[in-house]
This record gives sequence, C-alpha cells and structure tokens, in this order.
Amino acid sequence: MKLTLSLLFLFLSLVQGLNPKCDIQDHSSTLQVIHVFSPCSPFKPSKPLSFEETILQMQSKDQTRLQFLDSLVAKRSIVPIASGRQIIQSPTYIVRAKIGTPPQTLLLAMDTSNDAAWIPCTACDGCSSTLFAPEKSTTFQNVTCDAPQCKQVPNPSCGVNSCNFNLTYGSSTISSNLVQDTVTLATDPIPSYTFGCVSKTTGTSTPPQGLLGLGRGPLSLLSQTQNLYQSIFSYCLPSFKSLNYSGSLRLGPSAQPKRIKFTPLLKNPRRSSLYYVNLEAIRVGRKIVDIPPTALAFNPSTGAGTIFDSGTVFTRLVAPAYEAVRNEFRRRVGPNLTVTTLGGFDTCYNVPIVVPTITFMFTGMNVTLPEDNILIHSTAGSTTCLAMASAPDNVNSVLNVIANMQQQNHRLLFDVPNSRVGVARELCT
Repeated sequence: MKLTLSLLFLFLSLVQGLNPKCDIQDHSSTLQVIHVFSPCSPFKPSKPLSFEETILQMQSKDQTRLQFLDSLVAKRSIVPIASGRQIIQSPTYIVRAKIGTPPQTLLLAMDTSNDAAWIPCTACDGCSSTLFAPEKSTTFQNVTCDAPQCKQVPNPSCGVNSCNFNLTYGSSTISSNLVQDTVTLATDPIPSYTFGCVSKTTGTSTPPQGLLGLGRGPLSLLSQTQNLYQSIFSYCLPSFKSLNYSGSLRLGPSAQPKRIKFTPLLKNPRRSSLYYVNLEAIRVGRKIVDIPPTALAFNPSTGAGTIFDSGTVFTRLVAPAYEAVRNEFRRRVGPNLTVTTLGGFDTCYNVPIVVPTITFMFTGMNVTLPEDNILIHSTAGSTTCLAMASAPDNVNSVLNVIANMQQQNHRLLFDVPNSRVGVARELCT
C-alpha cells in the first residue's frame, strides 16, 4: 500500500512540475481528490472540450459503464417463447433470434433433441420466403473444412470455401454450409456462433425460419455458451392456443426456480444429445398401471429409455406402456362409454367425461398432469381424446417421449453440470 501511494505521489509531483498552479501539500499524509477536468488532473484533455463534446464524452463513458454493469449479470437471459401454431403455422415452439450485423430477426423453433442450429439463407432452394441474408452481415464468415466444428456436424463434406453437411429432420432433408455469425437472444450477443446456413431443403417437416438446437452436443446453444450460461437453462411452454409470447426460455443459473424437484439426467452414448431420465412407473388416477419393466428400462447399449423433448407434440409410449395407460384410462372414464378414434388417437369420446389424472413417476420426482395436459378437443368441440399415442413400430419403438403437449404450463429446468432435470407446475399461457 505504501509503495502504491509513493508511486502515485511521484506521478502527481511530475504533473505539478508541468503545471505550477497545482500544489499538492503534505505528501506523507494527505491524498487529494482531483476532478478529471481540473487543471491538475493528469487525465485533463490536451485541448479544451466544448460543452457538447464534454456531454458526448460522458455519454460514451456511461455506455461503457452500463455494458460493464450488464456483464455482472450476464449469466441470465430471459427469451420469450410463443406457440408456432399461431404465428408461423408450425407445431413447434419459437423464439426470436437476431442474426448478423446489423441484426436480422428470425423466428427459430427450439428443439431439445438437436444440436446445431440451422437457418434458411439467401437463394435457398425449397425454403420459405423469410431468409437470412449473409451478404448483408459484416460479421458473417464461413467455417472451413479444417476447423474442428466441421467434424461435429452430421455427414460433413468439403465445399469450395466452406464445410458442408446434410441431415434428416422428420421427413425432410436439409443441405447446409457451416458458418459463423453473431446471434443475439434477448440482450446477450453471442459472437461467432456456429450454425448451418441452409441452401436446400425438401419435405415439409422443417421449421420455416430455422431451428435453435438445445441438445447436449458440442454445437448446441448449451455448449457454445457454456462460459456465459454455465450449461443451465429452463423453459415454460404456453398452451399451443396461446396467441402471444407468454412462455419463456431462461438461460443461465440466475432466475431459475428454487423450489423444484429433480430427477437425474442419464447419458446414453447411442443418442448423446438427448435428455434421458428414468421413468419408473405411470399412475392413472390412484392406480399404478402394470407395465413390463423392459418397456421403461434405460439401456445405453440399445438407446432405449425415456426422454423429454420439446419438438414432439404428443407423448409417445412404447406399445406395452401405452396400452396399459390407455386401458386404465378407459376403465376410469367409464367402461360403458363408447370409445371412438380421431386420426392417430384411439381413445376419444363424444360425450363429456370425468378425466382421471395421469402421473409420470420418475426417480426422485413425480409429475401429475392436469386435464389440460391430458386431453385434446376437436375443432367442433364435440370430440375429446386422450392426447397420447403408441410409439411407431420401427427402430425408435424403444423410446418413450414426454412431448410438448404434456410439458405445457410446466417449468422444465435442465441442470447439465449437476446431471439433473427438474419439473414444476407454472402457468405461462
């Protein structure tokens, strides 16, 4: 401390020597406070500033100060979520993202089971009319084939000046160039964010304005913002009937719910991006239904188990699990009522019914669904159906998916560093 003060006084003495009007008395005991614009200030401008210049300089310093203060709380960001059905006629949930410099706004579908983001770009073949124009962004750049990110995308290949990749999404195929640009969610700009610039797409499964990957892989939002948000996020999905941005995606450890029950996240090397949990049983009303253990068992060698997924609309259970839940649901509603079908739903009624609760029983956590998460209604309102179905009879039939219809108006908290996911009821519609 004494050494620091001595150096300061030596500096001020030199200043005093340059300006004889500056008089610093009693160096051993007094530290004077000198205004930045004082004649004795070493930071005084070399030439006098006008009043306007002084105000502009102070405003500039304020801006820097605000950026500093913002950095102190940068480990949180709240991004509004809306139902894509109401805004872009897509069954996904969307967030606003600003891409490039100056920013271009697109509505990206949030998907917890995908990693790399991808966005339709200028001259994309088969894309919607809302496109990102990389030629208008001063921060846009291609990712070359020798970059490490090129090894982290599916089916990479080398283009003229960039890494290219192809992927399948639902019934669609997508061809992209791997690129980087600034992406801003809420108020936090993320420079050099790596994503796919879509050049061609086929089919109708792709979200029209692009996708934001929230999976656990190396190119996901979670991984690319690890230093900023510490691999922690949560979301609350509003009802798909909601007309506004009433849901929220909370990024970072701050502002997350404190009172919430957790279940462990499980790692499956066959499907490393997915959020696996251990579903132990399912209860309909007060009865735990009889499900073969193999239908719910987590198996890393085959990819079997249960996941939370924001991109699937209706919960799918493997056939033995679904049939057990469905049969008990029908029994509770009333065995003498006529059961009809509607599209892919096989448990529908044309009369008012009393709905039993359905509870997913995870390790350390139970999630009981209210009626709004259990039933769908036909447009005319005369038919009501159980909003679940049997998983398709194909290679993915070993996977149980807790989908966004059943997640609506719940807060799902993904705490990857501590390998856990929490669920709590929260009305965000």
